[in-house]
Amino acid sequence: MPTLPSWRHVCLVLAMVAGAQFAGAAAIPANVPAPLLDSSHPVDWWFAFKFNAYSFPGCGGGAQVNSCQFGGSPQTYTSGKSYSQQYIYASSSQPSLSQGGGCVGDTLTDPVGATFNQIYNGQLNYVVWNDQFYDDPSIASCSGDSCSAPWGHSKGVLAWDAQGNGVVMQVSTPSWPASGNARYPRSSDGNTLGCVADNDVKVSQHFFSLRLNHNDVLAVLQGLANASVVTDPGNPQIVKNGGPADIQAAVGLLGQQSGSAMPTVSALSSGVSLISKPSALQVAPWQLVSAELGGVALRAATWWEGSKSTAIPSTTKAGKPACWDSSLATPGPVAIATSGSWQGQSFSLKGGLGNNFNHAKIGVSTSGGKPYVIFGDMNQEGSLSGDCASSQNGRGGLFFVLQNATLAKSVGALIGGSTAAAR
Repeated sequence: MPTLPSWRHVCLVLAMVAGAQFAGAAAIPANVPAPLLDSSHPVDWWFAFKFNAYSFPGCGGGAQVNSCQFGGSPQTYTSGKSYSQQYIYASSSQPSLSQGGGCVGDTLTDPVGATFNQIYNGQLNYVVWNDQFYDDPSIASCSGDSCSAPWGHSKGVLAWDAQGNGVVMQVSTPSWPASGNARYPRSSDGNTLGCVADNDVKVSQHFFSLRLNHNDVLAVLQGLANASVVTDPGNPQIVKNGGPADIQAAVGLLGQQSGSAMPTVSALSSGVSLISKPSALQVAPWQLVSAELGGVALRAATWWEGSKSTAIPSTTKAGKPACWDSSLATPGPVAIATSGSWQGQSFSLKGGLGNNFNHAKIGVSTSGGKPYVIFGDMNQEGSLSGDCASSQNGRGGLFFVLQNATLAKSVGALIGGSTAAAR
């Protein structure tokens, strides 16, 4: 019997074949949405990791947050060591991590700022989703400043042109982005990293951006719907619906809680696989990813609070947890990274209260011979047994899976420090 259900296995194989074709693709045409390293350097994908304030305070090269490119004003926390916009990044043109300069997200010369600028100050259609908008915009079906289970624990922005060519940017930052276009700015807060009231630049965060064709845009939208992400198709601040009719129809299905209990796996044209976990599939998030990748062993860094009962420990053996679904394959072991290092400087990868926060959700494969790098929405918090709806088990989210040996080695080294104990 194959390790994966056959239809999922076919998706992954198709993604790998597409990736081989994509690697030799021609240059990206002008005026097509794409991940940008700066305003004039499109790539097929990029990944950025923003450090925490305790280990890497401030911005690269002594730069200051001052432009607030997408609205807002510098906050009081940016005047001391209570923030960090230092970052490292990799891309399809240079897949090994390297140091970035300036304040990530606050310039047009960094990947996050440049890529978001083409959306916010452009003419593209867009969907912005975030379970922590902090009431700007207000989401009618949520109570309080954020949206809890069964809404998806997911954040990002997707944009596309009249032909359906698109770009997606997954983020891990609460309260950013919260507007998709300068015509519809936030009314009570900024929309630039370092310029919003919520200090989401104190902790480590990650960003991943990917070029999409028409079918990819549809696949991402379907994954978003399956994961019950928080958005509102009727609010132009976060949704501008246009372009091909099938894309418009898919956008119209967003902003609702999905009844699905089945994950979806989509093979995108880039060779990247997209895994969508629905909220009703009440299983540990990173065990699900392992199972969908054929049971490979994983090492993941997420917002993980070891003192909490919902912190899922490292697992050292393959096996189906008590909180599992019979339709799923067997997951491999999942190690929880609790520290990492960059250029000789160590930093914490734990969550919780204190100086060492990590809110990024990234992982790598450590077995199976395939160098997977995973960029996710979800923390490894919930339960392997007992209350199967606990924490992230009972929420939805997306995982982008990229196969690249150089990037996997580089990210593996980044999060290769200490490991949470198994129990």
